[in-house]
Amino acid sequence: MTEEKQAPTEEQPASEAPPTNDTMAAELESLRMQLRAAEQARDDYLKLARQIQADFVDYQKRNARDLATERRYAQIPLAADLLPVLDNLERALDAAQKAGDNGPLAQGVAMVQTQLLDILRRHGVSRLEAAGQPFDAEFHKAVMQQPTTEQPPQTVLQVLEPGYMFHERLLRPASVIVAVAPS
Repeated sequence: MTEEKQAPTEEQPASEAPPTNDTMAAELESLRMQLRAAEQARDDYLKLARQIQADFVDYQKRNARDLATERRYAQIPLAADLLPVLDNLERALDAAQKAGDNGPLAQGVAMVQTQLLDILRRHGVSRLEAAGQPFDAEFHKAVMQQPTTEQPPQTVLQVLEPGYMFHERLLRPASVIVAVAPS
């Protein structure tokens, strides 16, 4: 029988000698280290992907909350522009009362004022009640101080221009006269 020469395989190139146990063990250990490194990289990337996903969900929630807040307070400029009109209606009614006019014109102005107040109230605008309240610099703008013994010091004596809130934000502070102790 003639011995046929075997063709070299992929595992065993023709120029290399068959691997020894030590070589195979070293190669196996090298592959295990590569596998551990690949698993560690996979875990790091998975952790990063989860963190990015959580950050994106937080961003979406924050963005939705910001948009809702923006929509809620988008009417502030319009409401602020209507307040001088409301003030003028009130001044007209006060002038009519002082003149003793209770005729149809005064009643019409009162109806318009009531209607405007109602519309503003439905859209979140409310009037600040300041008269007789303790002075609060956040909600009141002191225009004058008046010495008096009838009210405790730092009490709002008179409201010159009413203040308004838009939902829970201050739209305009009330212009007031504040009581001070007589000197």
